[in-house]
Amino acid sequence: MLAFLGECVWLLAHAPVASLSPGDLIRIEEGLKQWRGQKIAGIGIAFEVGTDSLDPAIEVNPREHSPLWYLAESVLLAAFRVRPTSIVGLWLVRAPYLLVGLLLGASLWYVARRLYGNAGGYVALLLYCFSPTVIRASTLWFAPPDLPGAWGTFGAVFTSIAVSHTLYAPREVVLWNWRRIALLGISLALAVGWHFALLLLVPLLLGFLWYLAPVRRWAASVIFLAALALGFLLLLSVYWFHLSVLAESLRGAWPLDLSRAALGMKGAYLQMFREVLEAGPVLALLGPGALAIYAFWPRARYFGNTAPLITALMFLCLRVASPHEPQSLFSLLGAVFVVVFVAGIAADVLETARQQAFLPLFSALLAANALSNLVRLARIGR
Repeated sequence: MLAFLGECVWLLAHAPVASLSPGDLIRIEEGLKQWRGQKIAGIGIAFEVGTDSLDPAIEVNPREHSPLWYLAESVLLAAFRVRPTSIVGLWLVRAPYLLVGLLLGASLWYVARRLYGNAGGYVALLLYCFSPTVIRASTLWFAPPDLPGAWGTFGAVFTSIAVSHTLYAPREVVLWNWRRIALLGISLALAVGWHFALLLLVPLLLGFLWYLAPVRRWAASVIFLAALALGFLLLLSVYWFHLSVLAESLRGAWPLDLSRAALGMKGAYLQMFREVLEAGPVLALLGPGALAIYAFWPRARYFGNTAPLITALMFLCLRVASPHEPQSLFSLLGAVFVVVFVAGIAADVLETARQQAFLPLFSALLAANALSNLVRLARIGR
């Protein structure tokens, strides 16, 4: 994690103030207006910018995001009253995303270690910490501000799985799980508040809960409804508890722009694969290899591996069906869950009698992946 922090700081140190895009400046200005009590961020921006002629470079679509998308980027500027066009302002704008990058890395390591043991945790963390996609997303280096939504999604998926495993304990279902209910509600609020399209998580999470606790589905439903209620209250809070404004935003939301024709286009699949490989060139080998092992080795086909695979495939299919965005939250989410899946398969392989043969191979691939990323960062420095 220290290496990851150093990579992000290096990239930020070489980012000029002019790297703030028009979309950054719009988000910052909208967020500052809400922090100052002037308006709800994002409301009315469609008329100010012009939805029908919106420049894709501006990266703003108010029908996709709640005010949370604007508030996060401007919170430190509002606290310290610094101009975003200064060097200090640039660091304050990027700091929340850098923090989320560190928190997502810690969450990834914790989950992978709990699911797959130390080997799985270290494989996941090494792939994450030397991922160009994640480093760019943590510093907004020519990347959209999607990382908080990815962190919320990651937390929601694995918290729902954790909740299901506690339902067999002989205790009161709601009171005993209040911490996990709170965590699930916060994760859902962060994910959906960041991008309304992540409402797709609701049926997926409920499906995981019902599958893992088939004899206590009523209890799983109660917990999930409690988490949804908390998430709704948290989402309402970023609208300053103006229920009518939230209702109007959801009514006019345009969370998905899917194309059925894109599913038959070769270029859409190639674009998706390129974006996943941008998360780490070693995934070109580890990804197909892990998928082949999962398909032909029964021992690897358990829920701990299946859940991240299903989630990754869902988001990658959504990316294929929405090929018009230059960069997509779905690609980032797909890459994160692919990393978890690869870590699980790697841990299973390293537990076999052939560990001595596979350990040097995995070590070499992970080292080459890290070196490739460091070389790219050094070129930016020059």
